[in-house]
Amino acid sequence: MHTELCHPTFRFLQSRTVEALNIEVAEYEHLATGARHYHIASDHDENVFLVAFRTVPGDSRGVAHILEHTALCGSERFPVRDPFFMMTRRSLNTFMNAFTSSDWTAYPFASQNTKDFYNLLDVYLDATFFSRLDPLDFAQEGHRVEFAEANNPESPLVYKGVVYNEMKGAMSSPVSTLWQTLTRYLFPTTTYHHNSGGEPDCIPDLTYDDLLEFYRSHYHPSNAVFMTFGNLPVTELQQRFEDKALARFERRDEVIAVSDEKRYFAPLRVEEAYALSQEDLSQATHHVMGWLLPRAIDLDDLMQAHLLSRVLLDNSSSPLRAALESTELGSAPSPLCGLEDSNREMSFMCGLEGSEPEHAAAFEQLVLDTLERVVEEGVSQEMVEAQLHQLELSQREITGDGYPFGLQLILASMPAAIHRGNPIDVLDIDPALEKLRAQVRDPQFIPGLIQRWLLDNPHRVRLTLRPDAELADRREAAEAARLEQMKAALDENSKQAIIEQAEALEARQQQVDDDSILPCVTLEDVPAALHLPTAAELAKGPANTTWYNAGTNGLVYQQVIIDLPELSEREQSLLPIFTYCLTELGCGERDYRANQAYQSQYTGGLHAYTSLRGGVNDEQQVAAYLVMSGKALSVNSERLTSLMAETLTQARFDEQTRIREIVAQQRTRREQGITGSGHALAMMAATAQFAPVARFSHLTRGLEGVRRVKALDKQLQDAEALASLSAELAALHERIKVAPRRFLMVAEEEHQKAMLEQLVQYWDGIPVTEAFAPLSLPSTREGVKQLWLTNTQVNFCACAFPTVPTGHADAAALTVLGDFLRNGYLHRAIREKGGAYGSGAGQDNGDAVFRFFSYRDPRVEGTLEDFLKAVDWLAGCENEQQRLQEAILGVISSMDKPGSPAGEAKSTYHSSLFGRTPEIRQAFRERILSVTLDDLKRVAQTYLQPERASIAVVTSQKTAESLPDIFERIEV
Repeated sequence: MHTELCHPTFRFLQSRTVEALNIEVAEYEHLATGARHYHIASDHDENVFLVAFRTVPGDSRGVAHILEHTALCGSERFPVRDPFFMMTRRSLNTFMNAFTSSDWTAYPFASQNTKDFYNLLDVYLDATFFSRLDPLDFAQEGHRVEFAEANNPESPLVYKGVVYNEMKGAMSSPVSTLWQTLTRYLFPTTTYHHNSGGEPDCIPDLTYDDLLEFYRSHYHPSNAVFMTFGNLPVTELQQRFEDKALARFERRDEVIAVSDEKRYFAPLRVEEAYALSQEDLSQATHHVMGWLLPRAIDLDDLMQAHLLSRVLLDNSSSPLRAALESTELGSAPSPLCGLEDSNREMSFMCGLEGSEPEHAAAFEQLVLDTLERVVEEGVSQEMVEAQLHQLELSQREITGDGYPFGLQLILASMPAAIHRGNPIDVLDIDPALEKLRAQVRDPQFIPGLIQRWLLDNPHRVRLTLRPDAELADRREAAEAARLEQMKAALDENSKQAIIEQAEALEARQQQVDDDSILPCVTLEDVPAALHLPTAAELAKGPANTTWYNAGTNGLVYQQVIIDLPELSEREQSLLPIFTYCLTELGCGERDYRANQAYQSQYTGGLHAYTSLRGGVNDEQQVAAYLVMSGKALSVNSERLTSLMAETLTQARFDEQTRIREIVAQQRTRREQGITGSGHALAMMAATAQFAPVARFSHLTRGLEGVRRVKALDKQLQDAEALASLSAELAALHERIKVAPRRFLMVAEEEHQKAMLEQLVQYWDGIPVTEAFAPLSLPSTREGVKQLWLTNTQVNFCACAFPTVPTGHADAAALTVLGDFLRNGYLHRAIREKGGAYGSGAGQDNGDAVFRFFSYRDPRVEGTLEDFLKAVDWLAGCENEQQRLQEAILGVISSMDKPGSPAGEAKSTYHSSLFGRTPEIRQAFRERILSVTLDDLKRVAQTYLQPERASIAVVTSQKTAESLPDIFERIEV
């Protein structure tokens, strides 16, 4: 790939081929500034760029986070108010974002179109190195004070700002509070002591001058790391870096780095509180222990730490996880279990949730006793080999169904680059794995690590985080007092300055920028066809099998897709528990721990889930399946096939204690996930009565599902209720295991014959019932007005309207309408003016609904009004061809987003299963490309009528008290 060749302003340092990933990685240094460039050469068409800066805040005022937001609000060459969000709709990007981590800030994007890639590169380079940092953007994105009633200095002062509200939402999560509190004690002196995102009560202390100074000191090429992936020539990339940015800088001698943490000489034990606004505070305490380990840039230490973490915590057969799952001291292992390796020094954590404050010492003793027992008794060689197998499998797998594959590689290796280690080593772990394989032959190797890094390590923190029902009120009172004191100190000039800033900001938000100065792709740059596996590639085989030949780098993927039988509503509500239990319980002669160990030894894991969709032409007609999915290295394909057949037929629903643990874990995970995905949950609630699948989703995955799993968890304190649930799950299993089924297999062609033979061998004798009634769901088409009450400092609003399914002529226009309203109205009204972290709109063709949403929103009624005002705004739009093209580009970009080879095969297969064949998807794409502005106005007028609106809001009890009585109030 000629990675030694580079631009004259750079020098080549090293390169290495990583055969396991089919890539070549090279490192270069910019001669003038010392900036590093790591290029991952690959034959992928999806090219990825990232520039990262070492950002080391010295407090919790959120300077790095607010700078990340503000830097994207206009730059020297592109002096428009919002180039980042404008480019999201003027491009065919497959990924665009920016991240603030604990000690770095990164700006990544990806695109499959070369012209688009270079357009985005120009904007990103200018945004990061030549940002305008307008004071009004700082006020909008960071924080500001305004009078509660516009232009009325007699009204109270209030804090506003996008990051301010974002962090209020983020810190509503107990897990976020747990993590920030633990790291504050685990790192007493370095930057990790602080919340890099910003603590809501500290953010207002950040000044604009502080922001400018941080930008000047940190956003310099000498402190930057460039990382790229794909098939573009290194010389071309570096030419752009030089011409658009680097040529204007000289080397800076100042080195920004995180020092090693000062180590404790004795363990630390602390107790703090988190806000939980509810009467019953029992079983709501978190206990966690954390240890500071060696530096993450030493690859041998890094691999040993990953192996140690997996051996102790990977699954229910792992000794420490087993102890945490089975103890009566809490309801479930903490989400903070495992290794954190992105900081300069690694940390290992384990914990319990659903506990009581008085159990702290017993929890600590449980952990230490378990570790000492492992040191005494050792770990079976089988378990260690199984975890080495998992490390190898994760190294070999070609991913890309969430983040682009290239970006995942970049993010995995970036911490090493940030901390001036060798990111190439992180991508090429085979040599370290071989070394590890030799080391673990010594039975004392793992016990030795536990003794040295955990038991004998005094830099250990035990944190107890207990609930406090009054903490939120005290915080609000302190904020109100601070604002009152601030207002009392204002003279007339200061009051006028606040009013003038609010007016100036509103004028800036209303101004129409000349977006022609931004680069843009057009509809002419859009590929003519969807890139999907063809019918020939998805070949039918024996035993109702579909085979897909893909370059999977030695992995094989299998799925069994089972028709769901007729189920009562109670049975439907149990499906999330059933699908989780199916692969987590024992199987045949193996109990659940032995089964987890067996899965880990031979596969990359098994999991099951339900998949339902409305018909192409009628959302009320539903197809419903249960999917069991597995993957393995090709040498273990027969083990995978036999295990999947055995799991479906012999899963053990008699392990009642384990079922009880699973329900408790599901409850805590679901409750904690509310504030992280509140907008999605609100949309589920708003659409629940509009379509059968929407109702099913709300019942199983939505807020109603959370309520039901909480109620179930309480019921299971009774032994009879537990026995009854065990019997219900077993009966459900008996019906599902004989339901009609089909298979999907994805692997390289050389494995096809053997895998098909194995499938026939293990599945042929498993009976299928002839008397089968498929799941039918009742039709529904009603709206709701609901407030879902939970523990949150911000709101999540959703408003839905009944529309049409995929096959209807209006579906394409409704799909484009979502992007058009978001880009043209909602972003400005709800995010910039309203202060929400995010907002949007979109058509769901499966459920035939159009949905508006807001995310981490300080408002409710104003946002709900803005949803409806968006439709009025649309009616006045004229001559908006550019905006229409941008909306179409956004839809096409999301449709064309590539996945992993296996992921694309699965997606195409499952879409076809629900009637969305490649031909239908291609025809829909062509309809998208022909949508007109008149089409948008017509469908908006036809379907988005205020009287048809269905509303659901996730909010707090306190906010709900101020809202009208038209809303039904439901406690989650």
